[in-house]
Amino acid sequence: MKKNKINIDMDTALEKVLKIPGVKIGRESFLTNTFSELVTPTILEEILKEGPYIAGVKKEVLDNIAKSRIKKNTLSSTSASFVAGLPAGIAMTATIPADIMQFLGVSLRLAQELAYLYGHKDLWLEEHIDTEDARNKLLLFLGVMFGVGGTTSAVKFLSSGFSKAILKKLPQQALTKTLYYPIIKKVAGYVGVKLTKDSFAKGVSKIVPVLGGVVSGSITYVTMGPMGKKLADALSDSLTLNKEDIMDEYKVMKDNFPDIIDVDFEEIILEED
Repeated sequence: MKKNKINIDMDTALEKVLKIPGVKIGRESFLTNTFSELVTPTILEEILKEGPYIAGVKKEVLDNIAKSRIKKNTLSSTSASFVAGLPAGIAMTATIPADIMQFLGVSLRLAQELAYLYGHKDLWLEEHIDTEDARNKLLLFLGVMFGVGGTTSAVKFLSSGFSKAILKKLPQQALTKTLYYPIIKKVAGYVGVKLTKDSFAKGVSKIVPVLGGVVSGSITYVTMGPMGKKLADALSDSLTLNKEDIMDEYKVMKDNFPDIIDVDFEEIILEED
C-alpha cells in the first residue's frame, strides 16, 4: 500500500499554528503569573523591565521553574493531544494534519515560556503576529528542541547578554541576512521533514502501538519533556557565558552554518576588550 506522505512547509505551519487560540504567549502576563507570588512588587516590576536573571532571580530558581513549566506543559498537552486525535478534534487542513498542528502548538507555547523565563523580550510587540523576527526566533528555538545541529550554540550565542551588546552594533537587516537566514533555512527544512505525516506516524508506532487520540497524547508526553529540557539547558547556559565561551559557541555555529561568516563577528567581539 502506498503511504500518504505529506510534506510540511514550516512557514505555512507556523502561520496556521500561531492562529490557534492560546499558542501565542505574552511576556508580561506570563512573567507576572509566574513571579507575582514569589517576589515583591518592586522586584516584579524589575523582572518585567529587565528579565528575571538581571532582576536578581537566581539561576537555580529559574532552572527549577523551567522544569516545572516543562512538566506542566507536557502533562496538560497530553489531554489536548488526545482530543486532537479524535474525529471530533481539530479538523485536518489540506497541508497540515491536526496531530502535527497540535504538537507544534504545544512546542511553541513551551518555547515562548522558556525564552521569557531566561530573559528574552516579548516576541509579540509588533502589530502582526507573524513578524519576521518572531518567526526566526521561534524556528531557532524549535531547532534546539528537535536537535538540529548547531542550533544550541546559536541560541546560546544570541541569548547571552554579552552577545546582545555586541550585536547591537550591527544593523538589524544585516544581522538577519548574515546570521539568521542560513540557520533558519536549515532548521525549517529539518523540522519540516521530521514532521511529515509519514515520519511522525513512524515515530509514534515505535513508542506506543495504539491508535487514534491515545497515539497523539503518548507521542506528546514522551517527546515534549526531553525537547523542552534541550531548550531550557541552552537558555540557562547562556546566562553565564563569558567572552571565551561566546567565541567557542560562535565557532561551533560557523562549523554548522558556514554561510554566516559574511560578517566578521570575531573583530566585533575583540573590539569589546
